[in-house]
Amino acid sequence: MFQDLKLQELLALRQQKKIITIDVRSPSEFEDATIPGSLNIPFFDDNERAEIGTLYKQVSIQAAKERGLEIFSAKLPSFIKQFSLIPGKKAVFCWRGGMRSKTTATVLSLMDIHVSRLEGGYRAFRQGVVQTIDELDVLPPAYVLHGNTGSGKTAILRQLQERGYPVLNFEELAGHRGSVFGNIGVKAHNQKKFDALLVDELASIQRASYLLFEAESKRIGKVVIPDQLLLKKEAGHQIWLEVPLETRIQHILEDYRPWEHQEACLKSFLQIKPRIHTPIAAEIELCLKEEKYDRAVELLLVYYYDQRYAHTSSGYSSENKTVIAAQSTEEAVAAVEQMLRSLQPTSI
Repeated sequence: MFQDLKLQELLALRQQKKIITIDVRSPSEFEDATIPGSLNIPFFDDNERAEIGTLYKQVSIQAAKERGLEIFSAKLPSFIKQFSLIPGKKAVFCWRGGMRSKTTATVLSLMDIHVSRLEGGYRAFRQGVVQTIDELDVLPPAYVLHGNTGSGKTAILRQLQERGYPVLNFEELAGHRGSVFGNIGVKAHNQKKFDALLVDELASIQRASYLLFEAESKRIGKVVIPDQLLLKKEAGHQIWLEVPLETRIQHILEDYRPWEHQEACLKSFLQIKPRIHTPIAAEIELCLKEEKYDRAVELLLVYYYDQRYAHTSSGYSSENKTVIAAQSTEEAVAAVEQMLRSLQPTSI
C-alpha cells in the first residue's frame, strides 16, 4: 500500500530535493495554482471532470463514480506509463487528498510503482502557505533597490540571485512587470500562485541575514505583496540607481519588444493617455502606430514615468541610503555587490 505524507514531511523532502510532487487534478486546476515545481498527470481532463461533476449533482453519486471508473479505465495504461517514466521518490495529490489521489496511489502500488499521497491534498498546502504568510513577523533587514523605470532593476536582481544572494524578485513571482504595460509578453499569476512561489523562495533563503528586493508598490498586476514585506521595504537600506536615459530606453525595448506587441502596447497606452499633456500624448500614440518605439519610450519616460517616480521617491529620507551611478546592468551588479560586501562582510 501507499504511504500518506503530512504536509510538513512533504515540505521537508521538497526542500532537500528528495521528492517529486505530482498533481493529478485537471489541467485547469493545475494552471490556476499548484505546489511549485509539480508535474501534472491529470486523473481527469477538464471536460471529463465537468461531466462527472454534472452527474454527481444532477443524477447521483453512484452514477458519477461509475462514469469516472469507465473514463479512468480507458486511459489506465498511458496513465501508469507516465508515472513509470519518472525516477525517484514521488508524491501525488489532488484537491483534498481524496478519490483521485487515493485511486492513483492504490493503482500504482498494484503495478509496483510506489508513491506517497499528500494528506489533505492541495487544500492543505494552500492553508499552510496562508498560515506562513500570516506569520511573517520575523524577517531579516532589507536592502531595497530603487531606480527610474528602465534602470534594469529586475535584471540586476536576477543576476544577483544567480550568484547566490538572498533575493526576492517580486515581478517574476507575480508574472508581471508592475506598470500598465507590465502584462505585455508575460502571463500574470494569481494570488495563490504568487503566495506559493513567495513562500517557496523564502524557504530557500530562510537562513539569510538580509533580504534584497525591488521597491515595489503594494499591488503588482493581479497580486498584492504581504504587509510585513512592505514594512521591511520602508525600514530597509535604500539603494538608488542612477542610469542614463539612453540605457534605460534600450532596456525597455529589449524587455518589452514592442514590435511584437504593437496592439497590446497601444491598448495599454490608452489607459494612461489622459494623464499626459495632450500634445505629448498625441506624439507618443503616433510613434507607437508608426513603430518609432525608441522615441515613444523616451517620451513616456521623460513626461510620465520619471515624473511619477520623482513624486513617489520624495517620501524617502536621505538617511540610510546608497546612490549607485551605472552605465550598464553589469556595472550596477558589481557596485551592489561591493556595497553588500562592505555592509555585510560575512554573508551573501
